[in-house]
Formats: sequence, C-alpha cells, structure tokens
Amino acid sequence: MSLRLSFTILASALFLAACDSGAGDAAQQQEQLGEAKQELAGEIDRSFAGELMPAVTVTDPTGKQLNLGALQGQPVLLNLWATWCAPCVVEMPMLDQLAATKQGELRVITVSQDMRGADVVVPFFEARQFAHLEPWLDPQNDLGASYDGGGVMPLTVLYNASGEEVFRVAGGYHWDSEEALAAIEEALKE
Repeated sequence: MSLRLSFTILASALFLAACDSGAGDAAQQQEQLGEAKQELAGEIDRSFAGELMPAVTVTDPTGKQLNLGALQGQPVLLNLWATWCAPCVVEMPMLDQLAATKQGELRVITVSQDMRGADVVVPFFEARQFAHLEPWLDPQNDLGASYDGGGVMPLTVLYNASGEEVFRVAGGYHWDSEEALAAIEEALKE
C-alpha cells in the first residue's frame, strides 16, 4: 500500500472518528442544519471523468450486499453521507425527490459512512420516511477511502451506464436546482 493511500485512509478514519460521536445537543444540530441550508456550496467537478466506480461491497441493515463495481446497465448517482453531517442531512430529501423524478432512468444510491451503521441510519430513515432511497451502509468507510481526497462529505458521484464517472460534487449541493437537473439530463443523453 502506498504511503499516500495509507495517509488518506488514516486521515479519513481520524476525521470520521472525531465526528461520529452520536451525541449532540438538539439545538446545536438544528443550528447546523439551518447554516447548511444556506451553505450548500458544492460544485460540479468533471476532472475525474472516466474513472470506474469502486468495486466496494456495501450492505443494507438486513445484511443484503451490493457490489458497487458490478452495477452496470443503468446510470447511478452515488452519494456518501452521514447522519452527523449537516449538509448531508439537508441533501437527503432532495436526493429522495430526484430518485422519484428519475425512477427507471437513474438509480440513486446513498451510502452511509456512519461508524455505528444501522443503529443510527435506520432511525434516521424511519423519521424522515424516504420513499425512494435505500439505506446502504459502509461503517468501515471503505468506499470513502477509495476516492481521492476521501473524507469530504457529502460526496456525490454520477456514473454512466458503463460504470464510468461523469462528474462529482464534493460538499453539499442543491440537487433540485436547474443546474443539477440539466447536468444530469445531459449525462443521461450521452
């Protein structure tokens, strides 16, 4: 394993460990969510276009496995998020709506990087009643570590039907914006 990769994995693990305490004052969380709604400043980045989707296996709360590298035949919007990440929480309803709007054309996959896995993700999904998102889990952060600059969340990557990256957004993003929908439509036509 290269020194750079080792450093990236270590830095990601330390970042996640520091942020995944699970304890939090409700008022502080509400304040963070309010700030995040205004600070979704992620931008579309096409500099990684052509890279293949990582062959990482994620699980759902029942233990069902999904090998991301084997997903081909349909475009995929892959979102790495966590329950403690304010911009991630703000994006989730937009991603649920996007999944509904593009059903049959685009698969929206959200993968939680919460170290406590189903213990925090299942109640999160139940409370918000997402109708189109599935609660995939990656508590070891294998998926996050597979990306250059891993550790930034949310991280959302659009892959074409061949499993090749089209673009990514590091940080929060307005997935219901005209810019987002136009970029996705353009990618789906290719």
